[in-house]
Amino acid sequence: MKIELKLFLTRLLPFILILIGIPLISYLIWFSTPTQLADILIIDKTVRDKSYSEHQGIFWTMEHGKIQNSSGHFYDKSMDYLGFFPNGTETRGEKRDLTGKSKSQIDSLVAKNDLIFFADTYGVFENDFDKPPVESPSKKIYGGMDLAEIQLISSAKRQGKTVIAEYNSMASPTPKPIRTEFENLMGVKWTGWIGRYFDELDTVQNKDIPRWMISQYQIQHGKWDLIGPGLIFLKESGEIEAFIFNRDVLNKTPLIRTQKVNKHGFSLPQVVPYPDWFDVVLIERDYQVVSYYDINPTAEGLKRLRTMGLPRFFPAVVFRQLDKSRQYYFAGDFSEIKEDLGSPRFSGLPFLWRSLYVAADFSDRRSFFWNYYNPLLEQIMDEALKAKD
Repeated sequence: MKIELKLFLTRLLPFILILIGIPLISYLIWFSTPTQLADILIIDKTVRDKSYSEHQGIFWTMEHGKIQNSSGHFYDKSMDYLGFFPNGTETRGEKRDLTGKSKSQIDSLVAKNDLIFFADTYGVFENDFDKPPVESPSKKIYGGMDLAEIQLISSAKRQGKTVIAEYNSMASPTPKPIRTEFENLMGVKWTGWIGRYFDELDTVQNKDIPRWMISQYQIQHGKWDLIGPGLIFLKESGEIEAFIFNRDVLNKTPLIRTQKVNKHGFSLPQVVPYPDWFDVVLIERDYQVVSYYDINPTAEGLKRLRTMGLPRFFPAVVFRQLDKSRQYYFAGDFSEIKEDLGSPRFSGLPFLWRSLYVAADFSDRRSFFWNYYNPLLEQIMDEALKAKD
């Protein structure tokens, strides 16, 4: 019996070393990697609960890259941002933002920071706190970009700081005068259209399609007789259009395309499916396109796009260099990650997950994070840290 046990343990030893040894080595490599000091200001007004889904991926990327603030601490996703802080009370939460800050105070805040990131300014609404949350129009509790944040972008531009703004920074509920200021400062103009992919438009099979979307479509088109995968386009003025797979578009999901060899120096997958909200924007000529959306319209689909005033391809990630500053715009709800990403304190973890989560798999949002969003953020943050030195 003792011989058999000894033989069993001998055979088990390699598996024990793999299960314990590799993670331990990975952690020790991460632990011994030098930290990087950078002050990064993140604004997220769409914090409905303590999952911090709209910015947790950003904080994960920073900690994995061992980026600490100037005080020598890792960033805490529950505290180190400006925006909405849910607390479970009758008021739903509290606001900590730039309200009441003078121009000189905002200038000082910008001077302290190396990068400013508008993760989400959409905000929170009463129905966000229903159990389960209801996707229908309701009263706004907090949200939208305001004048103080316009002053923040303006100051960052003057002081040569990096600014990243993501999907919905300028759309509703941001007031139109503020949107115009944002567009002028960032050199990005919203067409008024947003879009979203659904893997099944049949309301019998897909219960996740918002009721308000169905009602709006029925009012304009008579009935919701949509079946199969497709895209829904919504305009700020209330128009709604459906692009059906094989009828209007030939790509089953919108694709984000990045040239393999690009002069911008970004190393990203050439093709990644993107099945979430995006906005269609126009950019000034000094912008460079890192990645773009391709829905591959049919002849009929292309004709409909032109009727809607939309181009064949839409920018997905763009940037421009302005003296020492860089401005980025992400035309998609990239940062939202509802699933747990695990501990960031293991070296090589993104590489491992990229090998396990195939880029073509759009069914799990983590696939998009590991294959596209995480490497994109890593490269932008590296560039911002270089500019700081």
